[in-house]
Amino acid sequence: MAIIEVSHLTKTYEYYKKEAGLGAALKSLFHREKLFTTAVNDVSFSIDEGEFVGFLGPNGAGKTTTLKMLSGILYPSSGDARVMGYTPWDRRKEFQKQFAIVMGQKNQLWWDLPAVDSFALNKEIYEVSDRQYKNTLAELTDLLDINDIIDRPVRKLSLGQRMKAELVAALLHNPRVLFLDEPTIGLDVVSQQKIREFLKKYNEEKKTTIILTSHYMDDVEALTRRVIMIDHGTKIYDGPLTEMIAHYVDHKILDVTFSEPIFKKDLKGCGTIEQYEPQHVVLSVSKKKIKEVAAHMLQTFPVDDILINEESLESVVRKMFSERK
Repeated sequence: MAIIEVSHLTKTYEYYKKEAGLGAALKSLFHREKLFTTAVNDVSFSIDEGEFVGFLGPNGAGKTTTLKMLSGILYPSSGDARVMGYTPWDRRKEFQKQFAIVMGQKNQLWWDLPAVDSFALNKEIYEVSDRQYKNTLAELTDLLDINDIIDRPVRKLSLGQRMKAELVAALLHNPRVLFLDEPTIGLDVVSQQKIREFLKKYNEEKKTTIILTSHYMDDVEALTRRVIMIDHGTKIYDGPLTEMIAHYVDHKILDVTFSEPIFKKDLKGCGTIEQYEPQHVVLSVSKKKIKEVAAHMLQTFPVDDILINEESLESVVRKMFSERK
């Protein structure tokens, strides 16, 4: 059953053209040319309860604008959306107590106070009972392994520790819907992995509906099965991640290490050379010919190791957007 329904959602911003120079500034006091830009353009989709959906697109595609409308921060120019049966921009108290939004580039925790003080503030804002607060806080801090840092001022925490604390603050009231906007941005590899593991486990156990925007394709591959992609505010794909990859990728990556140096010219006809060193080569080979080429390499060259890999999701996404330019 759909918990989020979006129908022909559009958001257009108006702004004024400003030319450089003092003369232009004086002129603009009496006349300004009004311009318009469409951040989200006629987007429609629905998401079932408990789904974990990747919301992808290049910078400026309209991802954050869409999340802000679904959370009630922004009003749309046209179209409609229902989240848990509520119209988000009505900002009804009953709705606001059932969702959370975490933005990787914006803090909700008080900078100079210990994280636990911000947790206590959120408890009062969301009217969480003492018992629920105590149990939920203990569960979340254990899962994220931050029991020893929540008493420190937020400004003294590392970026990874802050993001974990941000997640705790967002989840204290057990929201049914969670919007995540770049939650792992700027984090080191270890911190990213820990955040992913937590989000995956939380979604599986709590059945919380989650929409994730991220430029880290590892996040998307590890956490989501369905992706919605937008470009220039327009939806260009909505479906299983595996089908998207299968549709846009017609080749595989052949990674070969040789026990002796070989010449680049000898690889002619084996595929497109992506990387070359005398004893190591990476080839892009048609899926239809991959077995034939692999067998040829083993029979013809002094192969020490050979790997057949799928194209990375990042490359798939890059290809999709480059085709639209």
